[in-house]
Amino acid sequence: MNSETKFLLPEDRIPRAWYNIISDLPEPPAPVLHPGTGQPIGPDDLAPLFPMALIGQEVSAEREIEIPEPVRDVYRLWRPAPLYRARRLEQVLDTPAHIYYKYEGVSPSGSHKPNTAVAQAFYNKEEGTKRLVTETGAGQWGSSLAFAGNLFGLDIDVYMVRISFDQKPYRRAAMETYGARCVASPSEETESGRAILAEKPDSTGSLGIAISEAVEIAAQNDDAKYALGSVLNHVLLHQTVIGLEAMEQMEMAGEDPDIVIGCAGGGSNFAGLAFPFLGQQLRGGRTRRAIAVEPMSCPTMTKGTYAYDFGDTAHLTPLVKMHTLGSGFVPPGFHAGGLRYHGMSPLVSALVDSGLVEAQAFLQTECFAAGVQFARAEGIIPAPESTHAVKAAINEAERCKEEGTKRTILFNLSGHGHFDMQAYTDYFAGKLTDQPHDESAMREALEKLPEVAAE
Repeated sequence: MNSETKFLLPEDRIPRAWYNIISDLPEPPAPVLHPGTGQPIGPDDLAPLFPMALIGQEVSAEREIEIPEPVRDVYRLWRPAPLYRARRLEQVLDTPAHIYYKYEGVSPSGSHKPNTAVAQAFYNKEEGTKRLVTETGAGQWGSSLAFAGNLFGLDIDVYMVRISFDQKPYRRAAMETYGARCVASPSEETESGRAILAEKPDSTGSLGIAISEAVEIAAQNDDAKYALGSVLNHVLLHQTVIGLEAMEQMEMAGEDPDIVIGCAGGGSNFAGLAFPFLGQQLRGGRTRRAIAVEPMSCPTMTKGTYAYDFGDTAHLTPLVKMHTLGSGFVPPGFHAGGLRYHGMSPLVSALVDSGLVEAQAFLQTECFAAGVQFARAEGIIPAPESTHAVKAAINEAERCKEEGTKRTILFNLSGHGHFDMQAYTDYFAGKLTDQPHDESAMREALEKLPEVAAE
C-alpha cells in the first residue's frame, strides 16, 4: 500500500476532550419529557438508569468535556484509528473525486462502539454500579460493552434482538468470551418480553423491544444501571473522538472534505464523524454536505415523522423528539441489525429537520454490492451497516465523474464484517432480498404516537 494512502496520528494525539455540538446549536434541543406528566424531566428522573456523571453529560451545553485519563488509557489499545485514502476504489470508479475513510474496525470488538462503551463502563464503576444491562441489534454494541465491562469489573447482561441472535452466533460468542450473558429478545425474563411473546410467539424482535427488556431489568434492580449504545446525547458525545481525529488527519493529507458520510441507525457513528466538522460550520467555517444513510426497509429519517415518541416498545423510557416510525414499528429482519431501530437520535433528527444534515436511504442488495466492490478494491470487508455509507460514497464519487468535478469525500467505515459473513454468503447465493418498507405498519404505529402538549 502506498504510504500516502494511510494517515496515522501518534498515540499522544488521542483527543483529550469530547466535542459537544449542543454548545454551537442556534437553539437548544427539545427537552426530554416525563412519560407520565409530559413535563421536562430532571436528573432524579434518570438516576435509576444512569450514573450522575452521564446524566450531566446528557444535558451539558459545554463545548468540550474532558476525557478521563483511565478512558484514554483504554483508548490507547486501538486509538488513534487510521484514516485511509481509497486510491484503489478511486481507480476502479475512474472518478476525479478523492475518497477517504476513517476505519473504526480496528477496535477490539471490530466497530466504533467501544468509544462510548469504555466511557460508560468507567463512569458506572466510579459511582458503584455492579451490573450493566443493555440491548444490542447486530451485536457490535453488546460485544463492545462486554469488552468494556470486563475491563472495569462489571457484570454485563445483553438482550440481543432475536433475528440477530439467530443470524450472528459469533457475536454472541464474542460477548460470552468477554464474560457477558447474552439473551435472545423478546425473552421470558421480563414482563415486556413475555407480553410480546404472548401476542406473537415467533417475533423476530426489534431494538425497541430489547430496550424495553433492558430498561425494565435495570429499573427493578438497585445494583444495576442501563447502558445505551446510540441515540442519546452522551453516547454521540463520546463518539466525537472519531471526527476530532479525522479533522487532524485530513489536515495531514492536505485536504478538507466537501462531503461527510456515515450510516445511521441510532445516529452515533454518523454523529461521531460529522459533528466536529458541523461544529466548525456552525461557528462560521466552510459549508459541507453531511449525509446520514439508512436502510429503505427502516427509513426513519426519510419517511418517518419528526415528533415526540418513546424510545422503546413497552413505553418505559422518557419521551424524546426525534424522527420516528412509531415505537410499535417492528422492522423486517434485514442483515444490518444495527440499523433496525424505529427512531433516530434527537440531535441528528434536529439537524436533519433544520436542513444541516441530508438523509438518504438505500436497498439492502445495493448496499451489499457496494460493500463487495469496496472489499475487492480496498481489502476490508465492511459490516452490513457500514455498506450503507460505502454505497453513498460511491454514488457521490460517480456523480463527480458524471459532472467532471473533483470533490473530497470522507466516510466512516464504522466496523468490519468478519462476524457477518453469513450475510455475504446469502448475498452471493441470491438469498438476500430487498424487504419492502411496510407503509401500513408505519402508519398504524404513528397513529399511536403519544399526545404531547403544544411545544
